[in-house]
Amino acid sequence: MLFNYEYEKKLRVGYIGAGEHSYRNILPCFQYAPIDLVALAEEDTDHGLAIARQFGAKRFYPKYQAMLAKEELDAVFIVVPPDEDGHPRYPELATETLKAGFHTWIEAPPASNGKEISEYTNACLKSHKYIATGLKKMFAPAYLKVAQIMEDPAFGKTTSFSMRYPVVLPPTSERKNPKAVAPFLEFVQPFSVIMRLFGEVRGLSYLRTNVTGPGDVVVNLECNNGVVGNLHLTGNQAATSPLERLEVIGTGANVVVENGVRLTYYRPGGTRGEGDYGRITSFIGPDETAPIIWEPEFSLGQLYNKQLFLEGYVGCIQYFAEMLLAGKAPHHGNLVGMLHIMSVCDKIRDGKERDWLAPY
Repeated sequence: MLFNYEYEKKLRVGYIGAGEHSYRNILPCFQYAPIDLVALAEEDTDHGLAIARQFGAKRFYPKYQAMLAKEELDAVFIVVPPDEDGHPRYPELATETLKAGFHTWIEAPPASNGKEISEYTNACLKSHKYIATGLKKMFAPAYLKVAQIMEDPAFGKTTSFSMRYPVVLPPTSERKNPKAVAPFLEFVQPFSVIMRLFGEVRGLSYLRTNVTGPGDVVVNLECNNGVVGNLHLTGNQAATSPLERLEVIGTGANVVVENGVRLTYYRPGGTRGEGDYGRITSFIGPDETAPIIWEPEFSLGQLYNKQLFLEGYVGCIQYFAEMLLAGKAPHHGNLVGMLHIMSVCDKIRDGKERDWLAPY
């Protein structure tokens, strides 16, 4: 891949926000993407100036409105915390940047609900600009490899899947409280993986565990392509446990991703040892059908060992910049995807347990 200084053509961007998440996870990605950080805006002047100097922004603004009015930009990145009630502030801010005439990238979650996505739609239609959200897991190397395996004829037709991720859903009595529901918006990350691999879902049903306080949820899903699966939201799991696990079943084959980085492909055609059932003395089967395991090593200073690459941050930002430079609309994390994800999120939050719920 190219480093930032090796690109001949770069996207001129402004940046709104200078919090710790930006410092750790977003701005460092610009080292590996065709992005020219022209200006940074942050209300906390001292802090914002320090971040602007750290990442080489040419100009700093204490008010983002001044940046939008004065700078000639191709796009604006917005990475800000939610408001006091836990509502994402992106609908208001991104609507401004779009109307000002700039393509816009926002961090996830993009909104509190599906209705707010219409604000982006109207702004995009009026400005003829694109918006995308930071659904990093769509670009995580392990999940991209799963997509590649699923396309291999040897894997056969994909039949089902199961994904686990730590998210909690409060009891029905608390779901009108924005602060209580806000943590559930993290749902967008695991569901974005499901969308990337299996497409949109036509319906779902869910069950929430019968415990006091925030509870785990099992969501059963049917995709438009006929694949079925479940999303196990395990917010009460141990803090020391790996966060996520995905298993996809093909036809006589399956693939598993554990902790987002360890991928095991159980290839088709294998047998458990040699001989007749009940008389097999070894569990070792033929080499040509043995499972394949990939996982990163952390001994070398390779890019593939960096968290920014493993989690998909770099891929997500690089994709957005390269699509715009090519004059193309971003496909992953775009308005259509945002609307579907938030519609499913709404159905789980507002829908009745055990009912079959259609996203639209």
